[in-house]
Amino acid sequence: MCNDAIYCSVERVVKQRLKHDAPRCLDIGAGSGDLLALLRQSWPNMQAEACDYHIERFALKDVPITQLDLNTHPLPYPDASFDLVTCSEVLEHVENYRAVLREIRRVLKPGGLMVVTTPNVLNMKSRLRYLVCGFTNLFGPLPVKNQDRFHTGGHITPIPYFYLAHAMLDYDFRDLQLDTDKLQSSSRLLGILFAPLVSFGWGQFLRLERNRYRTLGKENEPYVAQHNSQIIRLGRTIVVSAVK
Repeated sequence: MCNDAIYCSVERVVKQRLKHDAPRCLDIGAGSGDLLALLRQSWPNMQAEACDYHIERFALKDVPITQLDLNTHPLPYPDASFDLVTCSEVLEHVENYRAVLREIRRVLKPGGLMVVTTPNVLNMKSRLRYLVCGFTNLFGPLPVKNQDRFHTGGHITPIPYFYLAHAMLDYDFRDLQLDTDKLQSSSRLLGILFAPLVSFGWGQFLRLERNRYRTLGKENEPYVAQHNSQIIRLGRTIVVSAVK
């Protein structure tokens, strides 16, 4: 039984995309180990490893875990070690999420699957909040000189979908797939209320980017277009998977 919507969405994506009966898996930012425990229900022969900054919370006694500060150290694993790497609700806590993605690619085997999740800062609820106060959803004012960036409240890096996809493509990931854990009823209501404005504004944006600024091309336009998709406009959390 899965009680966490984000972990359920990760499990669903892995079931869809992972073609391996006994994968070697790394969970980055494993927390108490709930995601690994869920995945092992579907893959009893999974060889699992974990890393986190707060290893004292990790509850799976038969899974090795390494203490790691992602801001200062690379992943302590050899190249091409894992069939699956999961990184759920971690990238928004680190200073350089692109460096983490590079490391994930390094430790993945060729054809290996990466699944990452991060708060969706582009849903309608978050867009309205940003318009009103300048802070996206789940990214509020932070205390100064607070070093506990790996606490659940320490969100320091909002990542719009396009920039996450752009980084993955830069590091030669392929077959990107966008999912979400749930569609927000609040964003759905706001989407209805602001539909004329969003439709008009999106059209204007595309015309300007294509004709005046010339920033859109066949390589990036599909990922730009996702910003007007139902998943981005209404989803609470983005779940992005890709293959090495």
